[in-house]
Amino acid sequence: MTAATLTPQEQSNLAQAIDYSHVQSVADIWPIVAERYPNQVALEDPHATPQLTLTYGELAQQIKQFAAGLQCLGIQPQDKIALFSDNQPRWLVADQGIMTAGAVDAVRGSQADKDELSFILDNSDAVAMIVQDQATLHKLTDLLGDKNLQFIALLSNETPQLDNSHAKLLNFDQLMALGEGKGVTKVERDRNQLATLMYTSGTSGKPKGVMLSQDNLLSQVYGACSVVHPGPGAKVMSILPIWHCYERTFEYFTLSQGVHQVYTNIRYVKKDLKAYKPNYMVGVPRLWESIYEGVQKQFREQPESKQKLINFFLHQSERYIAAKRIADNLSLDQTPSFFDRMMANTQCAVLWPFHKLGDTMVYKKVREATGGDVEFLVSGGGSIADHLEDFYEIIGVDILGGYGLTETSPITHVRRPWQNLRGADGQPLPGTETRIVDLDSRQDVSQGQQGLVLIRGPQVMQGYYKNPDATTKAINPDGWFDTGDLGKITANGDLIITGRAKDTIVLTNGENIEPQPIENACARSPYVDQIMLVGQDQKVLGALIVPNLEALSQWASDQGITINEANPAESLNNSKVHTLFKQELTREVKARPGYRPDERISPFTLLSEPFSIENGMLTQTLKIKRPVVTRHYQDIIDALFE
Repeated sequence: MTAATLTPQEQSNLAQAIDYSHVQSVADIWPIVAERYPNQVALEDPHATPQLTLTYGELAQQIKQFAAGLQCLGIQPQDKIALFSDNQPRWLVADQGIMTAGAVDAVRGSQADKDELSFILDNSDAVAMIVQDQATLHKLTDLLGDKNLQFIALLSNETPQLDNSHAKLLNFDQLMALGEGKGVTKVERDRNQLATLMYTSGTSGKPKGVMLSQDNLLSQVYGACSVVHPGPGAKVMSILPIWHCYERTFEYFTLSQGVHQVYTNIRYVKKDLKAYKPNYMVGVPRLWESIYEGVQKQFREQPESKQKLINFFLHQSERYIAAKRIADNLSLDQTPSFFDRMMANTQCAVLWPFHKLGDTMVYKKVREATGGDVEFLVSGGGSIADHLEDFYEIIGVDILGGYGLTETSPITHVRRPWQNLRGADGQPLPGTETRIVDLDSRQDVSQGQQGLVLIRGPQVMQGYYKNPDATTKAINPDGWFDTGDLGKITANGDLIITGRAKDTIVLTNGENIEPQPIENACARSPYVDQIMLVGQDQKVLGALIVPNLEALSQWASDQGITINEANPAESLNNSKVHTLFKQELTREVKARPGYRPDERISPFTLLSEPFSIENGMLTQTLKIKRPVVTRHYQDIIDALFE
């Protein structure tokens, strides 16, 4: 068992941050930060129509006015309000207006399936509903006839239209008009009060309502302040779903320190990175992979002589960062001796000129794709592949990996700038305890040994709403939360997540295979866009692969093969294409540290349809829903092993 204590650097960061230790709720933050930075831009949405910008003074005023409007509509403390909207400044106004009024919001994105939104509306006991726009309301029309809602409000200024409900209908301006000039009736606040219901988007099963208290959310602000200190006016870019716990609490943290937050989306992110030059941004591995693939595409389009030069620099820089990790005692693969570190320092000195020249000629231009001013990118919501870690370190963009779940508000561990062990998931936040236990006996395992990850700390949820059985299963009487993840802890206290207990593939020879590290290795291939391993109760591993059609088409043209990107299914059965993927998978899997023969991928199939949110095979944070994919392709999977 390990428990986190404050390091001198963490103490220093906390000393520089605005102190919110005395507040009782997240809602108490906004008057304080507004008093310090009234004219500082808080939120900017360049893609809204019209564009929308709020200063901290305006943000605090709108939150207060929204809360007063809710109270005029009869909202009482601890009432539940469903909030179905995507990223926009008015989401924060609504979210914090609800908390300021003492109510509890149940949140989800407007793009979620209507049956899922209906379930949340019912399960949360919502007395009112706030939705993004008329289109969202229209989607839910046929589900609202039997809902006894006090009111339904839009975050847009459209005229709300709904035929089959007796609920009062308002748009944003109308709700704000109710609160104009009125004070907020004082609400007694307590850190232990329920603040929000966040429904698990998970990779399987029906969503569960995670009960997060004010203290849970505030623990994230405090914990993040100990890791980094974004000064007032620092640029932060927001792209992840705001209703997702990871993005939501990160925004609470950064905005509590007076940053300038800019909203973007997948369509505009690459353009916005260059235009707004953010200092900080959180994302999921798929986002960083998308940027990486864009850079690789540009490399492939260069003349052959220039490609060779770029590859030469990348190879030398890869050797340089590997040596530097050993020299700095930040190598995941080994604990170096004094002699090892001395030799690594020597190697760094030899390779540094090549790395520096590569930076001048290549990497500096690549950094411009992220705006050029990034201090840290934060990656969570899944394991980031080693080749992505290597690439971003080479080009000089620091990624701080982290770990957590909705049930833990979410962050429990994050890498520190001063101890950025690539490939690991970081050190615990202050006050967080970590145990690694045997799956069966639940007894602690030895340091460095894999086991089930248990967490105890101020970020652990109160439980699942109206689901005591699931709560009891997840949290034991001593307060330890069962994450369901497998991991181990290094001698220096870094957590390394090795897989998901229920995702483990067990072969007929009894070998347990964690799919994600192997999938990450295979994704290094430029021809592999998405991959999911299969093989439960089989002799060997198999795989479902979505190819990168752009890279594959370029290769195919050199082979005299035509890939019809509009209808690729027939082309993917070509024997030369099959041989290419077999070679790619074999090379990347064998290159993994600690490779075992059981990890070889034998049968595989190439899919013409990507896993996506639209077809239900990816979560909103772009993680593969393995059970959904398995069900959809069960016949194909069965055929692989015949």
